[in-house]
Amino acid sequence: MTRSFIFSTFLLISSALALSGCVNAAIGIGTAAVAASTTEKGLSTSVSDSVIQAKLSDSFIQTSQSLFLNVETAVNNGSVLLTGKLKTQEEKITATRLSWEIRGVREVINEIQLSGTSSLKSSAKDLAASAQLRAALIRDPEISSLNFSIDVVNGIVYLSGVAENEQERERVVAHAQELRFAKQVVSYIILAYDRRK
Repeated sequence: MTRSFIFSTFLLISSALALSGCVNAAIGIGTAAVAASTTEKGLSTSVSDSVIQAKLSDSFIQTSQSLFLNVETAVNNGSVLLTGKLKTQEEKITATRLSWEIRGVREVINEIQLSGTSSLKSSAKDLAASAQLRAALIRDPEISSLNFSIDVVNGIVYLSGVAENEQERERVVAHAQELRFAKQVVSYIILAYDRRK
């Protein structure tokens, strides 16, 4: 892979992003393009991951200063890892939802810690419900479980991710509604053919 090819690719992507209004998304792509020739991922995957990360940063900036300043993101082969500390569970759920809205994201792992605290009993029930639902999704052969994120807060189940079709989305929601400790199910699941950023 020649340096001129890498540089040309970088210029093409940067120009496209700048024209589409995603100026912030162009940041960091040059480094990824230059480094891609020395990584196992290759140029196209490295650039794709860099575009996802840049778009996510842009989305965080536009949504909340707290998300942008307090959440670290790492993208590898379309898998997004979120780390850091936030004050509320709502912010954590928003970070997950915004991640899934970006084209090319295949998985979201949310390891964001909360600085606030909730009761031990409530947290235990939420963890049990989350684990039970994750197991149900893994067991269901008609669901690709890695495509979905689960957050349970005070008995409210928040679902996000990308479903292949309406039937898969309905199956995920139905599993959530069957949970023993679920008081309510809120779905942010989008369909694969829906418009993503």
